[in-house]
Amino acid sequence: MLFGVGAFVWWGLCPGYFPLLLPAGSMEVLAHRIVWSVVCMVGVLAVARRLGDLRRLSGRSWLLLAAASALVSANWGTYIYAATHGHVVDAALGYFINPLVTVALGVVVFRERIGRWQLAALVLAVIAVVVLTVGVGAPPYIAVVLAFTFALYGLVKKVVDADPRVSVAVETLIALPIAAGYLIFLQSTDQGHFLNHGTGHAWLLVLAGPVTAVPLLLFAAAAQRLPLVTMGLLFYLNPALQMAWGVVIGHEPMPPARWVGFGLIWVALLVMTFGALRGKSASKATAATSTAAPRATETPPA
Repeated sequence: MLFGVGAFVWWGLCPGYFPLLLPAGSMEVLAHRIVWSVVCMVGVLAVARRLGDLRRLSGRSWLLLAAASALVSANWGTYIYAATHGHVVDAALGYFINPLVTVALGVVVFRERIGRWQLAALVLAVIAVVVLTVGVGAPPYIAVVLAFTFALYGLVKKVVDADPRVSVAVETLIALPIAAGYLIFLQSTDQGHFLNHGTGHAWLLVLAGPVTAVPLLLFAAAAQRLPLVTMGLLFYLNPALQMAWGVVIGHEPMPPARWVGFGLIWVALLVMTFGALRGKSASKATAATSTAAPRATETPPA
């Protein structure tokens, strides 16, 4: 439980970190995040004696992790832009929507069946996006990109046969040549900010590695030990903290239409959670009844 709370609270407080990296741009920060994450994850694999797993990955796993790398890079870049340009509330909306998008992808891609509660939640989510688009005057692009890239990333990771630490390391390694090349280009053309704003700023950029790697490791540790329902409920700590940061500290605007849209999303999440909990309770009751039922050859108790 502490691992799970630690991961989601860490992610929820990230809006306070990325503005410290200005005036570095979003793409430069993303490149640093990838480079220093590689350093962290290779160190983790070395300590865990899992470096040999990199050679044992199949070609299919490498292709899937390449797709995961592209998706998580798009997600990271969009989030960094949101955190440094006054769109933290939009980012929070994206992560509130994410579980609903994951359910929708399960239906479309894996042909999973959903009950009426999940269907009602998806309908409410669609209505919420329409309300936000009409009320705010533009579609919530940042929220939609964050929700879909992270949901698709989760979909890819669902079918990858690799240890979570190994898969995260491979994802960053695949993106390393592009990220390192971009940083070299920036520094060689005097457009970079790594060495031009003092030692403190340089170390803040280096910290992008641990800031990325530590919550991923905490999340992996929690996911191995906690039920999915518990992990799903803990997930909402992240967008809730982000939204609080955007409204209270960032003073981002919250017009009535935005409150209505968020309200509909929260209702949708409550409906989906209620349906999941009810389904789990029904399954337990069925299993208990089956276990308690006497066999045909046994004499029932008096």
